Amino acid sequence: MTAKADLSWTDRIVLSVARMWLTLRHPVLVMRFVKKLGYLPNPAAPARYNELLLWRKILDRNPLFVVLTDKLAAKAYIRSACPEIAMPETLWSGRDPADIPPGLLTGNVVVKTNHGCAMNIFVSNGEPDRAAIVRTASRWLGKRYGRRHGEWAYWHVVPTVFVEERLALSGGTIATDIKVHVCGGVVSHVWAEDKHARRSLLFDRNATPLPGRDPDYPGEDQALPATAELIAHVRKAISMAPGIAGDLDYIRIDFLVKDDRLHAGEITVYSAAGYGTWTNPAIAMEIERLWRLDQSAFLRRKHKGAVRLYADALRARCRSGTTNR
Repeated sequence: MTAKADLSWTDRIVLSVARMWLTLRHPVLVMRFVKKLGYLPNPAAPARYNELLLWRKILDRNPLFVVLTDKLAAKAYIRSACPEIAMPETLWSGRDPADIPPGLLTGNVVVKTNHGCAMNIFVSNGEPDRAAIVRTASRWLGKRYGRRHGEWAYWHVVPTVFVEERLALSGGTIATDIKVHVCGGVVSHVWAEDKHARRSLLFDRNATPLPGRDPDYPGEDQALPATAELIAHVRKAISMAPGIAGDLDYIRIDFLVKDDRLHAGEITVYSAAGYGTWTNPAIAMEIERLWRLDQSAFLRRKHKGAVRLYADALRARCRSGTTNR
C-alpha cells in the first residue's frame, strides 16, 4: 500500500486563504449552514458530509448535474443507463399549462414541473379542477428554484410542465420510495420511506437494516417494518442504482415502489438541499469515507491562475487524506 503524502505548508496556506475567500464570497449560504447544522463549515477543504454538499453547491459546475436535476431530461438519462427499469409514462409536456389536453386531467395523473422539488399536483377523477391546475402550474413556472440554498444546477433548467402517469404506490403495505446513496459506483446506504404511513427505515449496501432515524420520520415508533417484500425491493434498487449513478463522486438515485416492481423516480444532486442528517453518525461517516472529491468534475478539469493553485492544493489534500476537522 502506498503511503499517503503529507500536505505541504504551501497547500495548507492556499486552502486557508480559499476558505476565507469562499466564506466571504458566500456569506448567506455559510450562515444558513451554521443556522441549520450548528457549526462553521470549511467550504474550501470539506470533510463532513454536509460540507461536501456545500462545496458542490459553490464550486462543482458539472454540466451533467443540470441534466440530472431536470426531471424530464433525467428520465431519458435513466432510460439510457438502465433500459430494463420501469418508468412512469410522460403523457404530455410543454411550456404553457393552459395547453394541457383537457382529457388528460379527467383521470388519475400527476402534473409536475421539471425544474424544482415539491411541485406536484396529484389529480384524481378530475380534481382539482383544470383552472386550479393551470393557475398553480403557471405560478411554479415563474419561480426560479434553488437560489435560496445555492443549488446551482436548478438555475439552468428550462422550466417545463408535464403530465405523468400516476402510479399506484405501495404505501401502507411496503413503502412508497427507496433512495439509494451512491459514491463512485459504491452504495453507501439506502433510505426506504412510506410517505402514506409516515414511516422509514435505513439499510446498508447489503440490504441489512441499520439503526438510526432520519429527519423526516425521527421517532423510533416510525420505523418501517423490514418485511421480505421491502427487503427484496431494496436489494433490487441496490443492484440497479450504481449503473445509473455511473462514476459520479456522489449522487442519490430514487425509486418508486409498486407491489410488483420498482419504477424509476428522480436523481437527486443536492440531497435535502445539503442539510440532511441522521441520528446514526455512521451513515454520514460512510459517505465521507467513500466520497472522493478527486472524482468530481471540478477536480477533473484544468484550471488557470488562482483557481489552479486551489485545485492543486485540494488534490494534494485528497491524496494526503488530511481532513482539517
